[in-house]
Amino acid sequence: MKASLVLTLTMVFLLGRPFLGKAEVYTALVDMEGLLETERVLAQTLSTLIKAQEETLNKLKRFQADLAREHEKASQDVQTYLSNPINAYTLVKHLTTDWKGIENLLADNKMKEFYSNVTNYHSVLKFPTDEDLNGAAVALMRLQDTYKLDTSAVARGLINGIQYSTALTAGDCFELGRQSYNNKDFYHTVQWMTEALQRFNEEANKTITKADILEYLAFSTYMEGNVHSALEMTDELLTLVPNHSRAIGNRVYYLQDISQKDLQRKRGEDGQLDTSPHAQPLTFSEKKLGDVDELPERELYERLCRGEVKMSPAKEAKLKCRYVHHNNPFLFLARLKEEEAFLSPRILLYHNILADSEIETIKRLAQPRLKRATVQNYKTGELETASYRISKSAWLREEEHPHIAAVVKRVEDLSGLTCDTAEELQVVNYGIGGHYEPHFDFARRGEQNAFKSLGTGNRIATTLFYMSDVPQGGATVFPHLRAALYPTKGTAAFWFNLHRNGEGDYRTRHAACPVLTGSKWVSNKWLHERGQEFKRRCGLTEHED
Repeated sequence: MKASLVLTLTMVFLLGRPFLGKAEVYTALVDMEGLLETERVLAQTLSTLIKAQEETLNKLKRFQADLAREHEKASQDVQTYLSNPINAYTLVKHLTTDWKGIENLLADNKMKEFYSNVTNYHSVLKFPTDEDLNGAAVALMRLQDTYKLDTSAVARGLINGIQYSTALTAGDCFELGRQSYNNKDFYHTVQWMTEALQRFNEEANKTITKADILEYLAFSTYMEGNVHSALEMTDELLTLVPNHSRAIGNRVYYLQDISQKDLQRKRGEDGQLDTSPHAQPLTFSEKKLGDVDELPERELYERLCRGEVKMSPAKEAKLKCRYVHHNNPFLFLARLKEEEAFLSPRILLYHNILADSEIETIKRLAQPRLKRATVQNYKTGELETASYRISKSAWLREEEHPHIAAVVKRVEDLSGLTCDTAEELQVVNYGIGGHYEPHFDFARRGEQNAFKSLGTGNRIATTLFYMSDVPQGGATVFPHLRAALYPTKGTAAFWFNLHRNGEGDYRTRHAACPVLTGSKWVSNKWLHERGQEFKRRCGLTEHED
């Protein structure tokens, strides 16, 4: 689905009432497609209602015009008007039969019937929940931070300079700010409330009140450390709503805060205010990233997602592409297109490994089963949802369809390992801003309960199939290696998670970058240690690959 994130988010705003069935539509873009049908039905229903209401309104206009005309005529000479029996009769008729007709018109069941239909829609159509609205808002903040998107540009429907949708209204921006406020994310609240205020000033047809914007913006500005600006906004709010109880209370608090801080700063030896740089926190745009080798993992991960960190030319020059057969009789006839993405650890790409028909089969079988993707609690071994993994997944067995069996056999061909002890094929669709923060595929030493129920040992290797192209974002990045793989439909990535001695290879820690635009479909085949004893023999040294 190639609808942009901003357009999708705007749709969530418009359809903000809860759906009583399956929730979390924001965690997989494929589930968002059902909202388009909801939008179509509502638009058609509203069109029917508007036509009916326009007919009613036209009748009311005609009756009102008749009353006004007759009243104007009567007011010129009341006695003469009422002395005319026809006028007297008409007046009585207007206020009895005709008015009853108007009352009946106003009590018409069209609106009641419409309301009943709309209420019933919640049981048959897909509606997002409040959680979806919050999840969509949080996702947009994540994309802003990861890809350094300008707030005003996003509000105009621009993502990295490409126009994907119409602009957001002041009300849309306000709702984004309000969701951030509810999450105690005051930094983004200030950004989006500021944008809402700017759009409010430009809007002819107001979608939100200035007072509502100022209430959130003032307090969030204070929470970000700028008490003087918060006080100015609060004063402006009180000019609009003089009896605003919260603003009155906040104003007193802000004045006390300013007084206390001024007193503390004047206690220095020279009696001057402390305006040293360390007293003022850096804004987001002022933070320095430093050298790549000194970056914390989070910032390095985000820079890799933005494509700002590249492999050195010396390392890139050593990478090769080739046709391979792995001494497999079948592959002598159908050799694989192998590309080296990294040498140590060895990360390989196999191009055109999946046919379009196989991809469509996998997606078709998986879609009805998609559920919120989980992670394994390293202490308990239990599966649970987490905010750092936004996607939905399903599991497919090779017995379900010949295409699944063919894909599993292909994994054996390209890896030289057996899939007899592998996990089922996991299919994943990423949601709005869908991502999976840095993680290991293998279980570390302290994670005793991981994969215990499978009884097949640790995950020795990963095969990752890309089943869609992603226009922007969605790369698979390896922070330790400074490497990034970009989704290409039909391509598979393969790497070993364990050294030959069975120890985990910590260099394979990787992440799925947030999807900026497009719909990302992948599938994973995780191979386990059991059964590989004679296919990948043990090594003698600690870090032998």
